[in-house]
Amino acid sequence: MSPFSYNRLGENADEKDAEEIIELAGKASLTDQQKQVQENVHSHIRTFSKSMDDILLPTSKRSDESLNCSVQANAVPRRSGLSLAVGGVATPSNQPVVPETQPLLRAELSKSLKKHMGYTLELKPSQISHKEAGRGLFIDGEAEVGSVIAFYPGVVYSPAYYRYIPGYPRVDAENPYLITRYDGTVINAQPWGEGADLRELWDGLTVPEFRPNLSQGAEKGSDRMWKMLSKPLEGGRREIGMEILERRNPLALGHFANHPGKDMAPNVMVCPYDFPLTEMEMRTYIPNILFGRDDEPVKMKRFGSFWFKSRSFTESASDVPVLKCLVLVATRALRDEEVLLNYRLSNSKRRPAWYTPVDEEEDRRRWS
Repeated sequence: MSPFSYNRLGENADEKDAEEIIELAGKASLTDQQKQVQENVHSHIRTFSKSMDDILLPTSKRSDESLNCSVQANAVPRRSGLSLAVGGVATPSNQPVVPETQPLLRAELSKSLKKHMGYTLELKPSQISHKEAGRGLFIDGEAEVGSVIAFYPGVVYSPAYYRYIPGYPRVDAENPYLITRYDGTVINAQPWGEGADLRELWDGLTVPEFRPNLSQGAEKGSDRMWKMLSKPLEGGRREIGMEILERRNPLALGHFANHPGKDMAPNVMVCPYDFPLTEMEMRTYIPNILFGRDDEPVKMKRFGSFWFKSRSFTESASDVPVLKCLVLVATRALRDEEVLLNYRLSNSKRRPAWYTPVDEEEDRRRWS
């Protein structure tokens, strides 16, 4: 049974209730199942956003401060995305005012979030026995199956803009914090790092000082969240937006989740999440920013490992603009333990020494 069905069952459900849900899921179309997953994830993130508002916003401003914040942020002129590729920085002429929030450090905010939601996240030495495991991501508290445990933060690139990922074409050489969605969207978490102790106007340009240990190559512990990217299209001058984001976000640490070691099992799964940009009151808590102009979508089609611009390729139309994100969702109840994600690396290439396949047959199906 999918972890996303848990909300429909509830804590007091019995075996008969579970069988009923499984039967319903089997009859539902793929579109309906995807919709149910999105609704579940969105519900969890809405609860998280409400908790963050309750903690951070002054009581007198909680009703409409976040809405005003997002409206102001969307009004900021966009800057050239070319500066992200070459390192140039320009200062916007009319930055919006970042709304007043409680002066809490990230650690203090994290403790308060645990009181509201029952859990938060922390980074500490991994429990995986392999010497290259390094730091791991841990849940502090308890979370039910189906809960959104973490966001994968950073700058979002569609296949049309691969060339603008810093370090292209060998984007993985100095950056192990890349992950790819099923639709080819790449998220670069390196500029996010571990976040910050403030809410700020963020453009994804600044790369934090923290660096993974790459002395053995880009092949270590939680540094495995990447795969080689196919050659993208030639691009012209593109733009990146500016958004007011809450960089104290205690859950924006999904890029630190490790692959399980030997005799260990994953306890979260990656879930693509399309955040509706119409939900302006929640925007500041979504730790992602789009590279490229969202008003000029480029339609792409994949052929093997390559992406091409396609005139005939169409996606299901939607009147709601979305920001393509990734979250980690609990596949069972979690309590005070390390968060482990199955990386499912390709079996057609040499795998690093630390990698133990969770299900070799599943990996073969995925990469066949």
